[in-house]
Amino acid sequence: MSIIVQKFGGTSVANADRIRHVAKLITDTYRAGNQVVVVLSAQGDTTDDLIEMANEINPHASNREMDMLLATGEQISVALCAMAIEALGCPVVSLTGWQAGVVTNTVSRAARIKRIETERLEAELNQKRIVIVTGFQGINRNEDITTLGRGGSDTSAVALAAALHADLCQIYTDVDGVYTADPRKIPDARKLDEVTYDEMLELATLGAQVLHNRSVEMAKKYNVSLEVLSSFSGNSGTIVKEVAKRMEKSYISSVAVDKNIARIALIGVPNETGTSFKVFSLLAQNNVNVDIILQGIGHEDGKDICFTVAQSDLEAAAELLKQNRERIQFNRLETNTNVAKVSVVGAGMINNPGVAAKLFEALYDVGVNINMISTSEIKISVLVDQKEADLAVEAIHEKFFQMM
Repeated sequence: MSIIVQKFGGTSVANADRIRHVAKLITDTYRAGNQVVVVLSAQGDTTDDLIEMANEINPHASNREMDMLLATGEQISVALCAMAIEALGCPVVSLTGWQAGVVTNTVSRAARIKRIETERLEAELNQKRIVIVTGFQGINRNEDITTLGRGGSDTSAVALAAALHADLCQIYTDVDGVYTADPRKIPDARKLDEVTYDEMLELATLGAQVLHNRSVEMAKKYNVSLEVLSSFSGNSGTIVKEVAKRMEKSYISSVAVDKNIARIALIGVPNETGTSFKVFSLLAQNNVNVDIILQGIGHEDGKDICFTVAQSDLEAAAELLKQNRERIQFNRLETNTNVAKVSVVGAGMINNPGVAAKLFEALYDVGVNINMISTSEIKISVLVDQKEADLAVEAIHEKFFQMM
């Protein structure tokens, strides 16, 4: 008998018909002889609606009270799905995060899972019940409800799979799996049968909205077997694992784009030791994550430092730097939100020279200018104008995949 953890996103449970469809998928897995634990997100746009309601009441509400509010969305989903499963004649129980033993740290709205106490889960499974758990949430040492941040239901599912030593963790979404590019934008994009944890982690971080990066990180750490598949099509999905078979055939797995970034430029900073440390330690201490960094050669007015952050962090980062202008000593600060990051990812890149040249050739062919470049062993990212991002992805995808 296998333990299978299944996660369904908000679109999969958006209305009564979809909940019934999900209930059928769950009960089919259960009737095949498996123990089944299910993690659900809030229905459709429920979380966004709750945030909007909170802003109407108090735009500066405490994070603790926001967690109390936002956790209710998943409770609605699990209760309704349990009712649908009951109607299909299967034993089932719905549990909140704290009932399922999900213990987190004390950081509201961005909590990290510390451990999962599995006694209740194991007891329910031993009673032959399907267990449905609220995603995205847990409880801290003060017995306050906490939420894990955007994409937290993926992390909940993988954490439960790791704690229960599950045989498989299935992440159901609105696409059939992981593609060579976003199939909604690139009609010729192809579904991948397998990708590595490292590739998937890069893709999740670089803008591919299939899995949350924290969930992939956890799957790799605990060697959780992941499958990404559609809750609508019934087709087989993409397996995320340590080693992918197609790795030797194609050294690039996918092209990703992230338009939710911004560029910050500090013009005329001192051309002396320690300046970069002052800038980036300040941002790190205030939980601002920095991605691509470019430091120019010094000139008579000093040197320039450019870097990218998430658009959601732009205002805070810019304000921090302005407040510390005398300490850092820059001449002026410039920001730009009309940029996008386009990336190619592939575990086979490390043994295949010429990937960067091929990427740059693709962009040259369609007249897309590169503003910044970042590389690692398995990815190359370039910063381009946002209005040219889709053209860049299309050109790169055609260059790398047209001969496959």
